Amino acid sequence: MTIKQMKRLIFLLLAVIADFACTQAQTIPSTIPPYKILTTKDQTLTPADLVKNKPVMIIYFAPDCPHCQKLINDMKPSMAKFKNIQVLLITYTDIRMVKAFENDYGLKAYPNFILGTEGYTYTVQRFYQLKHTPFVALYDKNGKLVQAFEKQPEASDLLKAIKKV
Repeated sequence: MTIKQMKRLIFLLLAVIADFACTQAQTIPSTIPPYKILTTKDQTLTPADLVKNKPVMIIYFAPDCPHCQKLINDMKPSMAKFKNIQVLLITYTDIRMVKAFENDYGLKAYPNFILGTEGYTYTVQRFYQLKHTPFVALYDKNGKLVQAFEKQPEASDLLKAIKKV
């Protein structure tokens, strides 16, 4: 085999690998998931309960996840900048853990932050095909996906993203 043939073979092999990797990439749905959550205020909410014509940020989290805790801590100094966004923190864990998280991080002070559990339905988790927390999806006022963060974003990344809505 000549060097030229080897180069072509390597190029072809790399192209096949790249094509396979691209087909395996997760595609984030462009609409808000059909969630049903029990909130810390003991209310059941669905997407129909969202304020119309207002952007939405969904943060799928786990109360005991260090990355989720860091994200909320990092967001706290800039909470005023999120005031025009409906922020839904959704988890699968027991509502008592969600209430404790809300208390520990002082999130009751922010009425646009709604915390709740989908319980063991895993509807949102399956909708996004989640493997890690936190996961963040930002939607515009029409409910269309603007940006998603499959791994823990920096608060500064979220602030940049909300400028797009």
